[in-house]
Amino acid sequence: MPISAVDAIPLAFQHTRQQLFQPFRFWQWTKLAVVGLLAGELGSGGGFNGSNFNFPHQPSTQRQFMDLPWSGIDPAVVGALIAVLVIAALVFGIILMYISSVMRFVLFDSVMAKECHIRAGWSRRQGTGLRYFLWQLVYLLVTMAGLILLVGIPAGFAFALGWFKEPREHILALVLGGIILFLLLLIFFVSMAVIFVLTKDFVVPQMALEEISVMEGWRRLWPMIEAEKARYAGYIGMKILMAIGAGIVVGIAALILGLLVAIPTIGLSILAVLTGKSAGLTWNVYTITLAVVIGIILLAIFLYMIALLSVPVIVFFPAYSIYFFAACYPALSAALYPAAVAPTPFLYTPQQPPPLPPAPEPAG
Repeated sequence: MPISAVDAIPLAFQHTRQQLFQPFRFWQWTKLAVVGLLAGELGSGGGFNGSNFNFPHQPSTQRQFMDLPWSGIDPAVVGALIAVLVIAALVFGIILMYISSVMRFVLFDSVMAKECHIRAGWSRRQGTGLRYFLWQLVYLLVTMAGLILLVGIPAGFAFALGWFKEPREHILALVLGGIILFLLLLIFFVSMAVIFVLTKDFVVPQMALEEISVMEGWRRLWPMIEAEKARYAGYIGMKILMAIGAGIVVGIAALILGLLVAIPTIGLSILAVLTGKSAGLTWNVYTITLAVVIGIILLAIFLYMIALLSVPVIVFFPAYSIYFFAACYPALSAALYPAAVAPTPFLYTPQQPPPLPPAPEPAG
């Protein structure tokens, strides 16, 4: 019988407590932190847009920048270095997306079995991970295309009408158009986010258990959603509320951890710069590359430490979706609640006495 989004919460809490604390195994925590981080289970916190900061104009800023040590580097070398970094970031992002796709199934297996085996899961989930990776690429392209269409068409329309040349004369049209564009973008991003969450939570289990494609999983999922719209809407709403609460807790922990890490890191960085200057080192391609590599390593270590603190969240949310979906997906229910094999009953059968020998024939 299907359970509500609220009823699945205590089941997920109980599962998380059993997997992580009964007994507590630090090595399992470290592996789950790696899997959760690579699978993208940690939600991105609230960021900031650098364009919101307005720095005061200083006439000597350009002169000061030109006086910096790296001003003597050939601009062609700087441009080539930036191009290499952009290409490397693109390739790294695609590789990371593939790793995330496979690790999504490793995380599913880890929660189902209450045991994390990264190497075995990675070897076993290459096929399903590849199918999920291809779907994520298509999803990313569709999202970018939709964003370009939603922003590009109105912008081109406004430019063709000359609204940007004389904005004061078209202030009402620009304001109304901006409001409509904002609402359309909001609907678009919410819709794409819901599609991604439903795929991750309800299509991935089907792919993991039956080796089907993403489209086949959606073909099966859609009738379930249509039959119980309120139930799935409650799931989305409840997950948003819990994600906000978990994000606040993880954000506070990350802020404290960041302060503890940032203070010695800044001190060591200043010491390294002063030591390098005294040794005659200058900013060049090699020192800039070394600084970027060290920064990436420190960022990876920091993210891993946050993931280690977030292991309960990494386990809870997949468990929540599993228990919610198992109530209406028989294959998942059978895997989650394996039927106990009943012992063969011992039936006592009394032994029959051996047959008596035949009586002798009477003589005569």
